[in-house]
Parts: sequence; C-alpha cells; structure tokens
Amino acid sequence: MKVGLSFDLRSAYLAEGYSEEQVAEFDSDSTILALEGALRSLGHESVRIGHARELTRRLAAGERWDLVFNIAEGLSGRNREAIVPCLLELYGVPYTFSDALVCATTLDKVVAKRLVKGDGIRTPRYAVVASEADLAAVRLRYPLFAKPACEGTGKGVDSRSRIENRAQLREVCARLLARFKQPVLVEEYLPGREFTTGILGTGARARVLGTMTLDIRSDAPASDYSYEVKEKCEEFVHYYAFEAGPLRDEIEAMALAAHRSLECRDTSRVDIRLDADGRPSFMELNPLPGLHPLHSDLPMIATQQGMAYEQLIGAIVESAMERVRSAGASVN
Repeated sequence: MKVGLSFDLRSAYLAEGYSEEQVAEFDSDSTILALEGALRSLGHESVRIGHARELTRRLAAGERWDLVFNIAEGLSGRNREAIVPCLLELYGVPYTFSDALVCATTLDKVVAKRLVKGDGIRTPRYAVVASEADLAAVRLRYPLFAKPACEGTGKGVDSRSRIENRAQLREVCARLLARFKQPVLVEEYLPGREFTTGILGTGARARVLGTMTLDIRSDAPASDYSYEVKEKCEEFVHYYAFEAGPLRDEIEAMALAAHRSLECRDTSRVDIRLDADGRPSFMELNPLPGLHPLHSDLPMIATQQGMAYEQLIGAIVESAMERVRSAGASVN
C-alpha cells in the first residue's frame, strides 16, 4: 500500500521557537525513521506528510494514500488530537488509530474518567478546578494530586503535584491555571505501584499485549512519574515486565475494559495505579501512544513480550485494514 505518515516533528517546532515543554508530546526524527523502515519492511511505500496544516494543503491539492498512519498530536486545544482524523474523514481517507471523537475524549482526562466510571471501572475520586472560585467546593481526602486536564507526557506534573493541605491546593491550582489556561484535574492520590498496559485491536478483537511497571530512583526530581522524570527516564526510571499472577490479570482486564469503554481502535496504552488498599484504579488512556522503538512504552511492552517492532507496526496496520475490509470501502 501507499501509506502516508502524519506527525508533529519535535525538531521542526523547536526551530520555530517553541519550548521543549511545549513540544514534549511530539515525535523525534528517529521515531519517523523507524516507522518508515518498519512500513517498508512490511512491503509498503511510505510517504511523509507531516502536521495537520501540511495534510490540509496536500488533501486540497488532490493527493491521496491507501492508508494514513497517524501519530499527529496537534499543537493546542483539547481537540488537537482530533484535527487530523477529522480532515481524513472529510476526504474519505482511511487511517490508523482512534477516530476524532475518541481522540478528543481521551485527551480530556475528566471526560474520560466520567465515561469509564459510568461503565463501572474504578477511578479515584476527583474534582475539576476551572477557576480559583472552584476550590471551595473541593471535598476530597488528602493527599491529592493535581495536573492539567488536557495535557500528556507529564506536562504540568512535578514534585509539587502531590498536595497535602488546602493551602498547597490553592497554590498549585493557581499556578497550573495561569500556566496552561485550562481546567485542573484534582484527584485523591493513589499511593501504590504504577502500571501501563498495551492493548492491540478494536472492539471484540481487542487483546492485551502486555503490562509494564516501573521504579523511580530515589534521587529523581520527583517521586511520581512527572514531566522531568519522563524526559530523563533513562537516568531515573527502571522499566520491567510485570510478573504474571492475579493482580496482573485484574490490571489487564481493567485496561482492556477501558479500551473498549472509550471505543479505541487499533491500539492504546492504559495507565493504572494501585490505591491505598492495593486495588487497581484507572488513571488515563493514550490512544496515540509513542512509537519510538527503544524509548516509548508501547514498543517496550511489545519487546518484553517477544514482539519485534516491525511486527507491532504490522499489527496496527492490519487492525486498521480489517476495519476497511469489513466495511467493503474506505472507513474512518
């Protein structure tokens, strides 16, 4: 097939003057090279498209692809991950991964929590602080944890994110509101181990790929999986496959249920953490997980399960094409 690659390239935005934090979710040149190599090894022709504005120009000019492998995150707003899917649907071009609605829903952590909670999936109690006036209505049990509602890659999360009292809550929320210009999600803190589970497939065909856990070194800049810790993960984080047993079974069942509840397609990565009683709780879901072959969580999980990077990319493409074939025409 002729496969287009839609992406936001970190180096390109840095050259335009954006900060490292602003482009933290974007892809490296090495990720794009790895994807191109994997697609070619599978027998496909790979065509670089780039970001949504370039995709718009090329679609309007009449260019088409058999499939678009979409990993574009978008630059701003809570609908930024939905822009490329919307454009491709407008022109009837099939693409990998979740549709526009799912991408917008999962980027907004509050909306995602409401939906999975409605399907009976455990998630910590929370409040939404859209302005400082909302702080008076926060009635949660300390310690708490605060983060921007619509960011990824640990943006806005640091050593101050764990909150012990109301004064800290006010200070942290005021800082996040001013900095990110979006509501703050405040949750009851989950003190237990953190896990991330990879899912492959769509609907009834979705299946668990594997589960990874991590240890953060004691000399890391934060004890939780913060932005700075993630950016320096090679230095501060040890990742390893979680051992088989009843707890892993429970975690993976929750992750698969969340993937289906939120109607994700082709793949997702689900973050789960244990509460004070050792019970798994849903934190968030990423429908566009990073795909660097060595440093991103989903390929790391695949490697731990004996799946080569090319096989992982092939499974994603095949899942997308199953949807195309089942509809008998281009589907989105």
